[in-house]
Amino acid sequence: MTHDKENRKSLALVRTQTMERAQGNAAPIEFRTLSIHVTETHRSGKNGGMPAYGKERDAKPSRFWKSKKNEDELVTETDFFSTADFHKLSESEINLRFNSDPTRGLTQPEAGRRLKVNGLNTLDSPKPNYVKMIFGYTFGGFCSILWVGVITFLICWQPPLSPTPNVTNLALAILVLFVIILQAGFSAFQDFSTAKVMSSILDMIPADCHVIRDGQLVKIPASGLVVGDRVHLSLGNKVPADLRLLQASSDTRFDRAVLTGESEAIEASTTATDDNFLESKNIAFMGTHVVQGSCVGVVILKGNDTLMGRINKLTTGRKPKKTIIQREITRFIQIIISLTVALILIITIAWLAWLHRVYPDFMNLATLLVTLMGCVIAFIPEGVPICISLTLLMIARRMSENNILPKSLSTVETLGCVNVICSDKTGTLTENKMHISNVAFLDYESTPSEVAANIAKGLQNVNQLPQPGDDHLSLSLRQLQLATLLCNNAKFDPETMKLPLAERRVLGDATDSALLRFAHQVSDTSALAPSFERTFEIPFNSRNKWMMTAHQGSRANPQVIKTLFGSNIMDANNTAANEKDDMLVFVKGAPDILLPYCSSFWSATTKDGPQPLTPEWAAELTRIQQTWSRGGKRVLMLCKGRYSPYLAQHNLSMAGSSTSNAIQEELTRQGLQELCILGLVGIMDPPRPEIKDTIRACRGAGARFFMVTGDFGLTATAIAKQIGLFSTEREPHTYENIMDPTLNASSNGYEKTHFDDASSLQQAEVGRPRFREGTSLVLTGSDLARMSPGEWDIVCAYEEIVFARTSPEQKLRIVTEFQHRDGVVAVTGDGVNDAPALKAADVGVAIVSGSDVAIEAADLILLGGFDAIPEAIRLGRLAFQNLQKVIGYLLPAGSWSEVWPVLINVFLGAPLSLSSFLMVIVCCFTDAFPCTALVMEQEEFDLLSLKPRNSKKEHLITLKIYAQSYFFIGSTMTFFCNMFFFLYLKEFTGVGFSDLVFTFGNLPEEKLAARGISLEKFNGYYVNTAQCVCFVTLVILQWGNILSVRNRRMSILQADPFRKQRRNLWLFLGILASFLVAVLVTETPGIQEIMLTNSVPIKYWLLPLPCALFIIIADDMRKLIVRVFPKSFLARIAW
Repeated sequence: MTHDKENRKSLALVRTQTMERAQGNAAPIEFRTLSIHVTETHRSGKNGGMPAYGKERDAKPSRFWKSKKNEDELVTETDFFSTADFHKLSESEINLRFNSDPTRGLTQPEAGRRLKVNGLNTLDSPKPNYVKMIFGYTFGGFCSILWVGVITFLICWQPPLSPTPNVTNLALAILVLFVIILQAGFSAFQDFSTAKVMSSILDMIPADCHVIRDGQLVKIPASGLVVGDRVHLSLGNKVPADLRLLQASSDTRFDRAVLTGESEAIEASTTATDDNFLESKNIAFMGTHVVQGSCVGVVILKGNDTLMGRINKLTTGRKPKKTIIQREITRFIQIIISLTVALILIITIAWLAWLHRVYPDFMNLATLLVTLMGCVIAFIPEGVPICISLTLLMIARRMSENNILPKSLSTVETLGCVNVICSDKTGTLTENKMHISNVAFLDYESTPSEVAANIAKGLQNVNQLPQPGDDHLSLSLRQLQLATLLCNNAKFDPETMKLPLAERRVLGDATDSALLRFAHQVSDTSALAPSFERTFEIPFNSRNKWMMTAHQGSRANPQVIKTLFGSNIMDANNTAANEKDDMLVFVKGAPDILLPYCSSFWSATTKDGPQPLTPEWAAELTRIQQTWSRGGKRVLMLCKGRYSPYLAQHNLSMAGSSTSNAIQEELTRQGLQELCILGLVGIMDPPRPEIKDTIRACRGAGARFFMVTGDFGLTATAIAKQIGLFSTEREPHTYENIMDPTLNASSNGYEKTHFDDASSLQQAEVGRPRFREGTSLVLTGSDLARMSPGEWDIVCAYEEIVFARTSPEQKLRIVTEFQHRDGVVAVTGDGVNDAPALKAADVGVAIVSGSDVAIEAADLILLGGFDAIPEAIRLGRLAFQNLQKVIGYLLPAGSWSEVWPVLINVFLGAPLSLSSFLMVIVCCFTDAFPCTALVMEQEEFDLLSLKPRNSKKEHLITLKIYAQSYFFIGSTMTFFCNMFFFLYLKEFTGVGFSDLVFTFGNLPEEKLAARGISLEKFNGYYVNTAQCVCFVTLVILQWGNILSVRNRRMSILQADPFRKQRRNLWLFLGILASFLVAVLVTETPGIQEIMLTNSVPIKYWLLPLPCALFIIIADDMRKLIVRVFPKSFLARIAW
């Protein structure tokens, strides 16, 4: 018992943590704190104020209340809820207080007036702190250190650091400021796009409710609710406001986890169950969900006045948790900034300890500051944040085009890491188009067509109720037909009733729809349904796994039950005209669930009817179930029983309430007592035709694919074999193999190996789950309930698993157990009960046709079929791969090649080969346009053939990328750029590298004078022109780099940008744009005058072209070696 309690507690804890992680406004701690204060206030006899805990008033139950403002707000809310008495009022008092008619509700004019006076039923969203947001955009990331550059350039613009106003420094300050604004603009645009996607998802979530207006049940937007409205709720609905419950079915349950964090659903009541308003079960709170039953309530609080609205005000300002990709980008920024700061310190120390003392005229303080800022601008690839935003946005757009809607851009990248997929069966792996294929009594099997023929043959009149003289087999089949018709909540859409049966639309779930179609298919039902009145019902739920209905004869046919079922279903002494004292009960559910409650079965071949359920007949039932299940059919059993509700009615009348949980308790107790089996039906739900390829694609991508279903184990196993989830025909392991590993022998096709032998596991790797290929397993919910952590270790090592007969809590546990073993889990679901697992999963996937609860809980919405999942994984991996290519393209020129001119200038004393202005132009303009084209790249090879990314080891930026970008491509580009810089100076001034190195400002005036060049002209014209030559060279070399970096393994001859498979003509548009920017910078007179640029001779526009080709050829040679010698040193360090 203690162990069970601990398990339930741990599940609640997990649920609470996942709720808080997934929802910024979910506040279990805040709700519980508020409730405690209300209870303490009641006990103290006060109407408000902060209760003292012991002697220390400051001993608060939550760190949340840590400011005077929050404490005052808590006192205010405590005052309100401690005096609230809505839960204590009777129904008549509620109607009187809110002036609401119990049958007609509010009139439309009155509702309109209240709406106009009190406003919409909406929560005030936390208003964005635009000042804080703008501050984050303009000072976050690389911008923080760029601001230092702006300030430094402004300081160096005017005296005293500059003898005369230096317009170039002012222009540089303005340019860097423009770069900051550009980066901030892209960050804001990214947030705006994410908010827009979230808005579109919220628009898809149903936001309507049913209310009584002018005596009619109408559907209105939830925002249009007013206080006093009478709201009707049913299974799956979200509560639209705080309601006082007036009517509730006996099985109504609410999921309050969004408020309390507790996993157990709360039963509903129509009377007060606690003095504390927050704990009373006759109050339904806004934002909670109906997970069972139906009810009617009056709106007592709406919008910001509700509990959710008040907690929303108390919990504003929580910091969202950083996503994986955000952490990766932050890590990259920190590395770059750390290297930049280290470089600045090295140069500063060198200047203080050496340069300033030995060469005082070479670099004064102003020149040092400008040089340091040049180093900052050189080493920081300012274009990276912009290009990352564009990459994620483009991939998200591609996903939308493939009917995949991610809630946030971070989900895009997380998909590439998924290595475990847990999928529903019904509606996901199957078409959810169920039909009955087999019918059986324990002594007779048939098909729907044969049933129809036998009924027509054996009944005197198929359009009337059965008569005592009818054939026994036909009468038995008619009973089974009646059970499928009455123990059913599905209905035909009235608008389609004139259509043929197969074309009619059914309102209800797939199982009930199949039973309803069967009932109408085998015989006319026009005389059956009106002859019965449903008195009570316990709907199907995931815990009971059965549905029960209680019926009595209608006034027109009071003895219909005796006519159909004989007097043995009723008390022999019962002579009531309407049979109200005893009622007929129908129960449908899984055979293995209902069999323990059965004592007899209806014989279709013996006219005596009910027969004792002996062990032999129970074995026959099991045989039928297993035979059908092995064929992939879902098996339902239909039973009949009786219910005498007198005791429950008596107790209810004493309590003065019309409904009570006593009805459900007594109905369950009596209805499940000594049931008689009417028959079995086999329901076929054909697998989706594309699901086999989907599973194969997911497995090829390195993701294990599991089925989690509530169906019978054999049915789930048969479907798993049909769809390829079980890849072999051999029988899968069961829980017995887990308990006794010695059973894992070749008797069922496996090699003899102990599953606790670590040597048979895949190669262990931190952050990647271990499993054995080709192993399959079937577990049931009862198996999961008794498993130990050690047994979970064994289970998680299987490659193919079917979890059958599972509850929502067990589905949640499956997710968390795999996560604890390095699993990155994606879960699919569409129902209310799937919400805990969807929230706990790394990627929750909901179908757009699913419940609003599932859509809210999920991270990803599928607008089409489940076959979009592999494409989503592919695009997630493509996003990460393209981000790496973007960084690999930007680092060589935007960081490495720009920092070396500064180092050569400082430590070798040669002129600066690239000015700060030209560095900024390269980073933010000439590189940005081709880089944007990289975002459009298609996959180089089948990304689904790779293993999932190990997020603990495989980072966005790695040492391999640094090595490729800096030491190979970057160093090559640095050499060519500086070579052409000094080559130009040698050609036009006669002064080359050997003449300028180690000069530290002491230029060879004799050589310059021999060519008629003064020092002023050399520094003011020729050096500036040579810097432009270096700049043009760098721009052109990047053309070769982008054509090379777009392929990590393949040669440009194998994957050129022209052929259809890898076509990307945007590259050439980006190259053209960078060329035009280079021409603009070097040829525009205004820019030449202010930023000290000059025209570049045509010769130096052409010379870098073969060098760019050299980069392509050199990198292609590297790729060739990697392909031919995959185990070589070069292959091991390849990115």
